[in-house]
Amino acid sequence: MNPFRKKTAADRHPVPACDRVPAGLVSLTKAAGISLTKAGLEGQRAAVQLVLDHSGSMSTFYEAGAVQRLAEQVLALSVHLDDDGLVPLSYFGTRASRMGDIDLDDYVGVIERTHRRISWGSTDYVAGMKAAVERHGHSTRPGLVIFQTDGNPDDRAATEAYLRATAADEAIFWAFVGFGYNTSFLRTLDDLAGRAVDNAAFINASAPWELTDAELYDAISRPFRAWLRAAASVGVVR
Repeated sequence: MNPFRKKTAADRHPVPACDRVPAGLVSLTKAAGISLTKAGLEGQRAAVQLVLDHSGSMSTFYEAGAVQRLAEQVLALSVHLDDDGLVPLSYFGTRASRMGDIDLDDYVGVIERTHRRISWGSTDYVAGMKAAVERHGHSTRPGLVIFQTDGNPDDRAATEAYLRATAADEAIFWAFVGFGYNTSFLRTLDDLAGRAVDNAAFINASAPWELTDAELYDAISRPFRAWLRAAASVGVVR
C-alpha cells in the first residue's frame, strides 16, 4: 500500500459493518433489518447521515438521552445501508457544525462528547441541510439524511425553496424527525408542492421514548423506497 495515500473508511474498518455490530446495538440492528426487508429494501445501499437540532429548546432532549438514543437507532440502520459503520454527524442552530462520524467502535456517549463543543443557537434548517448536501458531495449515490428538530425554522420560505431545489438536483432523501409538539412545519414539508420528486417524510416523535424502534424504521423505510423509485425515474439517482 502506498504509505502516502489518504486512508479511507475501508482502511480503518476492513471488517464489514454487519460483521462487527456491538452487543448494545444487536436488537436495534435486527429491528432495522426487519423494517427494510418489509419495505423491499434488503440489499439497498445508501449513504446515511444524522443532522441534529442544537437550538436552546433542545436541551432537555439532550439531557434525557433522547438524542443519543436516536443516534444509536440511526447507526443501527446504517449497518444495513452503508457498509463502513460510520454515520457523519452534524449539528445546526444559528449555523451548522460538522462533528466527524458516529462510529460502531465508539458510539457510546458520542452525543454528550460532541454537542458540548458547540453553543446553543436558533433553528436554521437551511444551514443544517446545506451541511448534509456538502457532505454528500453532490453524488448520484442515494443519500438518506435523518434530520431531527423540535421546532419550526427561522425562515420557512428559505427552507421550502431549498427542499424544492434538492428534490431536483440532489440524490438525498430527508427524513424529518420531530421531537416535541412544535413541529407543525414539518408536516407541510412532507406534503410540499412544486418538487420534482417527493424527497421528504415526517416522522412524528413528539414523545421520543414512546416511538418504538420498529415504528421509527418503518416510517423511514416506506417513503425512502418510494423516493428511490421516483428519483431513479427522473435521473436524480443513478
